[in-house]
Amino acid sequence: MSDEDDLEDSEPDQDDSEKEEDEKETEEGEDYRKEGEEFPEEWLPTPLTEDMMKEGLSLLCKTGNGLAHAYVKLEVKERDLTDIYLLRSYIHLRYVDISENHLTDLSPLNYLTHLLWLKADGNRLRSAQLNELPYLQIASFAYNQITDTEGISHPRLETLNLKGNSIHTVTGLDPEKLISLHTVELRGNQLESTLGINLPKLKNLYLAQNMLKKVEGLEDLSNLTTLHLRDNQIDTLSGFSREMKSLQYLNLRRSKTLAFRPDQTPRGGHYMYDRGQRMTLFAPKLEIHHNLKPRICSVPVLWAVWGAEWGA
Repeated sequence: MSDEDDLEDSEPDQDDSEKEEDEKETEEGEDYRKEGEEFPEEWLPTPLTEDMMKEGLSLLCKTGNGLAHAYVKLEVKERDLTDIYLLRSYIHLRYVDISENHLTDLSPLNYLTHLLWLKADGNRLRSAQLNELPYLQIASFAYNQITDTEGISHPRLETLNLKGNSIHTVTGLDPEKLISLHTVELRGNQLESTLGINLPKLKNLYLAQNMLKKVEGLEDLSNLTTLHLRDNQIDTLSGFSREMKSLQYLNLRRSKTLAFRPDQTPRGGHYMYDRGQRMTLFAPKLEIHHNLKPRICSVPVLWAVWGAEWGA
């Protein structure tokens, strides 16, 4: 058996938390796939009605100058909805859950200028584009049919979830507009590049289960603390930068074969070897998750060296 074969067979058991994460992702994805398989490509029109609104509205709050009150939360999940035109009239809504319907158009939400929280998972959306919503902080469009990231420009948006869509490239995420965005979830898409994610305030980036071969365009993410790259095709460590000094969690599990070995840690940083070229990543709190146990190989394979993880 060659040294490379020995390395490939040395994958340790996953952490319990990661196993739970795998199971949750699998179950969640299967649920949405089953949901889509139960219905034909075209459904009978099912518009949102006043009766549905009465059932789904909750959380009575003060509005405007505090002299009036309105319900600000709406949940209309799993209603086979194809049309939410009625929402145009409910301008005081702040929390909206319209998940697991058959929606292809979210334009009525453009009238909800007080919206803080939106969940539109498991629909038939091909775009997450909306007008700029001044107070929107959390938006989730997981498990739709979205193909791009255009038209997302909400200045207070902090968390964006686009998991389980069909996005090939990231475009339109303007760092000058998305000044509060700290978490982006893009797992389970078809990404071939990390270009277009130049968001300096970003702290958490989830890119597992894509088609990535390398990391690029992330050089200036000095606030990034979590980078999740599991289940990709990464075969090079070029693209990592000294500027990633805040990085605390890096997941490279089940990527292309990468060999690891312990090395001396310079000033709390990490030596990274890629095809014989050494780069130092100064991220003293970095925790690495990868396929292979640390060892020294005698063959000239691709090295990724993370000294501090092994107490060097």
